[in-house]
Amino acid sequence: MARSLTPSAVRVGRTVPAVGLAAGSLATSDLLLEPDVDAVAVPVAPSAPDDTDLQPRRGTADAAARYGIDLAELAERAGLTGAAGEAWTALLPRPVGSATGALPWAGLPRRLVLVGVGSGTPDELRRAGAALARATRGLRRVLTTVATEPGSEGPAAVRAFAEGYLLAAYRVQRIGAPPAAAEAPAEQLVVVGREGVRAQAALDEAVRGATATWLVRDLANTPASTKDPAWVADRASELARAAGLRVEVLGPRELEAQGFGGILAVGAGSASPPRLVTVSYDPAGPAGAAPRRAKHVVVVGKGITYDTGGLSIKPREAMVPMKTDMAGAAVALATVLGAAAAELPHRVTAVLPLAENHVGGASYRPGDVLRMWGGRTVEIANTDAEGRLVLGDALAWADATLDPDVLVDVATLTGAASLGLGKQHGALYATDPRLSAALEAAGAESGEPLWTMPLVEDYADAVRSTVADLRHVPQDGKYGGGSITAALFLREFVGARTWAHLDIAGPARSTADKHEVTEGATGFGARLLLRWLAALR
Repeated sequence: MARSLTPSAVRVGRTVPAVGLAAGSLATSDLLLEPDVDAVAVPVAPSAPDDTDLQPRRGTADAAARYGIDLAELAERAGLTGAAGEAWTALLPRPVGSATGALPWAGLPRRLVLVGVGSGTPDELRRAGAALARATRGLRRVLTTVATEPGSEGPAAVRAFAEGYLLAAYRVQRIGAPPAAAEAPAEQLVVVGREGVRAQAALDEAVRGATATWLVRDLANTPASTKDPAWVADRASELARAAGLRVEVLGPRELEAQGFGGILAVGAGSASPPRLVTVSYDPAGPAGAAPRRAKHVVVVGKGITYDTGGLSIKPREAMVPMKTDMAGAAVALATVLGAAAAELPHRVTAVLPLAENHVGGASYRPGDVLRMWGGRTVEIANTDAEGRLVLGDALAWADATLDPDVLVDVATLTGAASLGLGKQHGALYATDPRLSAALEAAGAESGEPLWTMPLVEDYADAVRSTVADLRHVPQDGKYGGGSITAALFLREFVGARTWAHLDIAGPARSTADKHEVTEGATGFGARLLLRWLAALR
């Protein structure tokens, strides 16, 4: 089948902008005199309950003294409120012709960016970082004291602010043309203030989290005219081998020989055959001993590189964003690469079942009965519920062959999840309340929130069939809770493992830029899983 773009036309695994830490204050730092510093950004907070004036922070006062400008008064004249996500740029003038006397800011960067920080919580600082990224796009180095003020939440504040900046700096690739200067983020963000190992570690963690998110966005935003299962498998293999990780790819012949009936059925209608990719990170290395109390975590990600709905075809409007239906697989890949980059003590394996759900002469049909990996049979009711079939195969295989301590799957699975929870929360199902609580906490810390949903036992009959072991979609009108019944179907394939299911259909895509979220694929899920793995004991 002809492809409109060569694989080399799309870059994945792009490098995020550099961020750094510098000790000192804006009142005295020589960094302000360096010629490649284009802007200085300072924080502004809302007024106190008993005061009508904006509350400039210490860094703002230091900058005001250095520049000889009342920045608080300037912020009020600009109509700023100090709310998180505000950013206003003052471009200071140069002297005219023969004017005598140096201006107070002579030799200093002429751009001053006033950034609202709200009350300074990590979520608000993430928004502040995002606002700064958009306000300084196309510049070189930017100095800032946002997130290093006295009373801030220390390394957590630095991490959240840098995350927001790096996430909002992302731009969807314009394929075939280099980015314009105005689309490029600042080359370097320098956080000025307290210096320390913990703050540097927080910046490093922010870079790893943003790198993982950028990778998910790049993969999910790639057009399906380029991104078929083989292309994703090739990119995963390249990235894994570059990181020194083990990778295995099963093609159609191996999938057939090993009995992956769900993956093969979903991919049967497409000219691009399916794949199953496994990427493994082992902190012990090929010959070493595993760290004491290390866990083995397996992350399975839904990888439908394009979804027409199959014979149960989608409306045109619903098909438009379906190049992002492999976001779960991208999250799984980014998670194992991020775990390796952070040198986490736990073994992490990513399993990527990849297929295109198209219409063709070999398409699977409503009413068919499939034999899944491991031998269980499934009655098909709706070919547009293909994600749970590829996940069922991959989960059963992972349970039987990889021996995980924890099994997690991530998927843009159901419209019901986005109807119930909207576009900001992922739906979380888990067989262990401790696992659920840990994932919720990681979601709150990373700015990728999850909401724990019930595995309602009274709905278990929804996945029973009279002609097969299971029915993958309930009878119309008999049950509600489409996200719950999908989770109950997946539970049938995880055995007795500790398991969590993340339905990210709502937050995985966005129709517009907002704070650290960018239009298109959002990358939701990678940072929360990396945060959870870092805290896992």
